[in-house]
Amino acid sequence: MGAVYSRLSLQERRRIEDPWLAKVPVADLARVLKRHKSTIFREIKTQFLG
Repeated sequence: MGAVYSRLSLQERRRIEDPWLAKVPVADLARVLKRHKSTIFREIKTQFLG
């Protein structure tokens, strides 16, 4: 059985952008958003790294 995760909301995606550009560690972003760091990495990969 595969892993189950929910997608980030638009509001959560917006909350990632500025800190990511300011080089805030992904672990810190994950803790603030109460999401697993792999979810944040996945979002950064698709939205910011192309």
